[in-house]
Amino acid sequence: MPKTKVQKKEIVKSFSDKLEKSKSSVFINFKGLKVKDIESFRKKCREGGADYMVAKKTLMSLVCKEARLDFDPKSIAGDIGTVFGIADEIYPAKIVAEFSKSHEAMKILGGFLEKKFIDESRVKELSKLPSRQELLAKMVGSMQAPISGFVNVLAGNLRGLVQVLKMISEKKV
Repeated sequence: MPKTKVQKKEIVKSFSDKLEKSKSSVFINFKGLKVKDIESFRKKCREGGADYMVAKKTLMSLVCKEARLDFDPKSIAGDIGTVFGIADEIYPAKIVAEFSKSHEAMKILGGFLEKKFIDESRVKELSKLPSRQELLAKMVGSMQAPISGFVNVLAGNLRGLVQVLKMISEKKV
């Protein structure tokens, strides 16, 4: 059953809002996936702070024109689903790349990063980067390393002093 103009306006508004809020987005071809696979994919997206949406190419074209993005969804063959990364820039690329390994029907078509179109190869490169949380953990570990090294040096001096005092006390006994 065709959608009414009101429904189409709601879809355009929803897609536009998600595109505006997202730090990155990835376009996928989901043709050939089973409904249960798509539902499990949606669940994984929600767990990581991403959102998955399917809209017609004509409606997506309207949103891209409004947002002044240099992309025409009609130029891509097949059905298009969009994963929006609201919390993390890398998560949409990671989840799509991970899911497409186990589900060959899902294909990466491209995406947006910082409002610029990136192709399939760039999305795959992005998926190999560590997540924001991993990078923050590495940075904290790097910042903590000199401090913990300094503490170990000070503790080593105290250990040496305790051993010398213990040897002296054993000689006197």
